[in-house]
Amino acid sequence: MTSSLWLDKVRTIPTDDFEPEARYDDVVVGGGLTGLVTALLFARRGHTVAVLEAGRVGGLSTASSSAMVSILQGAQLQKIRRRTYQGVVDAYVEGTREAFDWLIDYAEESGVDVERRDAFSYATSRAGLARVDAEYQVGRRAGLDLRKTVDVDMPFATLGAVRLRDQAQLDPVDLVAALVADLRALGGVIVENARVTGVHAGDPAVTTTLLGDVRSERVHLTTGAPILDRGLYFAKIAPRRSLGMALADVAPDHLPNALYQSVDEPQRSVRRYRDQLVVGGSAHGVGRARSELQLAEELERWAESHWPGARRRRVWSGQDYATPHGVPFVGWLPRGRRRVYLATGFDSWGMTGAVSAARMLVSDVVGDNSPWMTTLHHRITTPVAMASGLGENAAVAWWFARGWTKALTNPLEPGETPPEGRGLVGVEGLSPVARSTVDGETCALSAVCPHLGGIVSWNDLESTWDCPLHGSRFTADGRVIEGPTKNPMRPRRA
Repeated sequence: MTSSLWLDKVRTIPTDDFEPEARYDDVVVGGGLTGLVTALLFARRGHTVAVLEAGRVGGLSTASSSAMVSILQGAQLQKIRRRTYQGVVDAYVEGTREAFDWLIDYAEESGVDVERRDAFSYATSRAGLARVDAEYQVGRRAGLDLRKTVDVDMPFATLGAVRLRDQAQLDPVDLVAALVADLRALGGVIVENARVTGVHAGDPAVTTTLLGDVRSERVHLTTGAPILDRGLYFAKIAPRRSLGMALADVAPDHLPNALYQSVDEPQRSVRRYRDQLVVGGSAHGVGRARSELQLAEELERWAESHWPGARRRRVWSGQDYATPHGVPFVGWLPRGRRRVYLATGFDSWGMTGAVSAARMLVSDVVGDNSPWMTTLHHRITTPVAMASGLGENAAVAWWFARGWTKALTNPLEPGETPPEGRGLVGVEGLSPVARSTVDGETCALSAVCPHLGGIVSWNDLESTWDCPLHGSRFTADGRVIEGPTKNPMRPRRA
């Protein structure tokens, strides 16, 4: 089953009606954690707010989150330090600490169950141990009460770890339900199935959706990747997917009692959630894995090798975006006349990142930025960060060329039908074609991603078409799932 652990329970959040030409103070595009916290904070200040969600509220990145709420984030702090400077690390830690406190306080006050756990970044190799030492040093300089330890309660060999006490995990879908209820109690509007196709940054700003237009003083883009190409943020962030897996039939005394994140490759996260073992990892570029299904099988074999008898209940995959410097992009969008704002690039740590970004978006508007916000807004892009960004763009160019070359050298037979659960990319005449068969239905589409012309690849775990350039994803019949694209794949005659 490829839906997340957090979707075990049936939870219905009714949508509000879309009111064409309605006027608001703030329109928030995207109904995940970032968007809902942003909307709630604005509503608490008396703003009129509308959240426009293309699908279901909290149903995409938030529902597929690891749901670990931690200031210790694997090897993230040394990544930021290596690509920026200590002042940025200090600001990032302070923002994350405030986000952690806000989120935990809000969850507890709202009746969302919070489980407090220590967090560990652990090493299984000598290179990993050096990363653990680096994380300890950078984190301590930023004021974190980190402790080095060799006491790692794992059923495999580890060389050491750094620990931060009293971190947390929670159910992100329960959190979404609480945010929705509070926002509506303050007069906020939440509209599902309202895909935004454009924003005009006039006075007022006009947000165009498939249901009609709305107007507002400001628009906040809180989708995973910005759906507007202004500022070229799609080229500044690297789309990544990683797997989560819940396993049953593990003896209670064999379940871990903390939150574990490895610093080695392939990265593995380990924890318990109630009576289940939850493991994660296998991060990879969107559309760039040879087989997502094989990655899931490798993760399952890894878990079963260390917890014999464990039985997979479900596996899922989630998407996030990394920035060249390791710090999210948050603020006003270029050429948006200070009316259009964005938040993106949480690099797999979206629980605290979402809250930190939401607080920055609101502070940018009301004018009460904290010192850590000012530091993050005015950080200097270092040569190391520039090199990271250039490397990702070089990879995009390589995948563009690779996709077209493979498609044009793989002629498809007229009416060729892939086996059940499979997708094929090739050329028919001079046109790249993507064909798939899911649940007995064969679809034929243009294989060209409508965003910037990359050739899509088949995701055999989730039965989707994924673009390896900038992370746009589509259902087997071509509907948009996520990413910077606003348009579906074009159908072709089967």
